[in-house]
Amino acid sequence: MLKKTRLKAAIGAAFAATLVFSAGAAQATDLVVSAAASLTNAFKELAQSFEQQHPGVKVISNFGASDVLMQQIVRGAPADVFASADQTAMDKAVAEKAVNPATRKNFAANQIVVIVPHDARHQPATLADLTRPDYQRIALGNPASVPFGRYTKGALEQAGLWSQVQAKGVMAENVRTSLDYVARGEVDAGFVFATDAAVMPDKVKVAIRIPSDTPATYPIAITSGSRQQELAAQFVAYVLSPNGQTVLARYGFLKP
Repeated sequence: MLKKTRLKAAIGAAFAATLVFSAGAAQATDLVVSAAASLTNAFKELAQSFEQQHPGVKVISNFGASDVLMQQIVRGAPADVFASADQTAMDKAVAEKAVNPATRKNFAANQIVVIVPHDARHQPATLADLTRPDYQRIALGNPASVPFGRYTKGALEQAGLWSQVQAKGVMAENVRTSLDYVARGEVDAGFVFATDAAVMPDKVKVAIRIPSDTPATYPIAITSGSRQQELAAQFVAYVLSPNGQTVLARYGFLKP
């Protein structure tokens, strides 16, 4: 009788442990979203809204330069969704088979602008003004590794000014670093996306808005190694939904 009691107790304890484990697993459904640095504020809000609509889901956001995030995913870093600030980084991800090309969608657009510190005494009216002695240090992104750097180079090459401005360049690892350089007055001017300039209206001001023949479009895709394919698809659908697009518009993003 004692043995039966002990056996029942052991079975009960094991069953209880299984329930606890199952409950813990149910509460630990993580969705990892790797997104371009310029998406930081908008995607933080999108993540919170998505979590509210999906109880038990935790969106883990990883922000950085698109090319760096792409390389992380290629090398096996956990990620379920990849959102890039340009097509080049996403093309590389497709070529490396890091994302499922069938899930690739454009979800937003942006514009490159030139900003200066809010208290700057000089403000360029044209890109050619950046070649003047007033502008000794200009924050740029490396075209080889960051989308805003590629867009910037394209605009300056079109104006015939790339080599002159590059000679004054202070390279930023991502667009938020460029924004910080200008906000802290460490450079005389800098290139960022329009949405980033809007984050610090009290510290920087937009001097030039650069029209581009090639729109700065943002693609999103589900990674090939995602273990949450269905949930990742739901997140992508939410970003593309009217509610998701409203959030993006509130942070200054344009329609793709």
